[in-house]
Amino acid sequence: MCGRYSIYESMDHYLRQLSLDLVVINGYDHEPISRYNVAPSTRVEVIRQLDGGLRVDRVKWGWSPFWAKGKRPDPINARAETVSRGKFFKSLWPHGRALAPANGWFEWVPDLSDPKRKRPFYITSADGAPLYFAALAEVHLDIQQYGSDGFVIITAAADQGLIDIHDRKPLVLPHELAREWIAPTTSQERAAEIVEQGCTPADEFRWYPVGKAVGNVRNEGESLITPINDENHQGQLKF
Repeated sequence: MCGRYSIYESMDHYLRQLSLDLVVINGYDHEPISRYNVAPSTRVEVIRQLDGGLRVDRVKWGWSPFWAKGKRPDPINARAETVSRGKFFKSLWPHGRALAPANGWFEWVPDLSDPKRKRPFYITSADGAPLYFAALAEVHLDIQQYGSDGFVIITAAADQGLIDIHDRKPLVLPHELAREWIAPTTSQERAAEIVEQGCTPADEFRWYPVGKAVGNVRNEGESLITPINDENHQGQLKF
């Protein structure tokens, strides 16, 4: 998975689609989020479920354990195949389970007319429904620890036509599994099963080329996800 995604509806929209009969125990902005170009190291909304209800927190995209801080850039993804067993994410697994709501994500594909160049594609749900990326997060409510929080998005192997776009994809969970993923009552064994088997299949997405403006983290706006005509990639389009 490449390091950009979009989240532009209001948080009420994502929570409503989850159909969770729970109170949000901290405040959040009810206006549209309007982020069409979320980049690593920036703060963006994640959803967590605690014993008292739900929390919506703005958390930095990217995380490292304390012993790895400063040795390399904070990873933004965790592989589904190893996240429950590896040392790196041990302090987040499984109690740091969270959801990163989204509308779609971007990947860069080699241009068929010039393999040295790449064209961005946007991948979103086929039916227009919001997406829920399985995530692991470290969130501190103490302002003095604010700088040490972060989250990663779990990724899985791409399948079917999405392999033409990238060999990895976010672990997008169907609504019922998204609810189960963040439930405190979900066991470690069940969480591992969701990671291994729960990803939404490729035929429930659509993808298309978009303009190269998304490559600049300073660019924003709906135009970043507007389809463009690209004759060189007509065989890869799925509308």
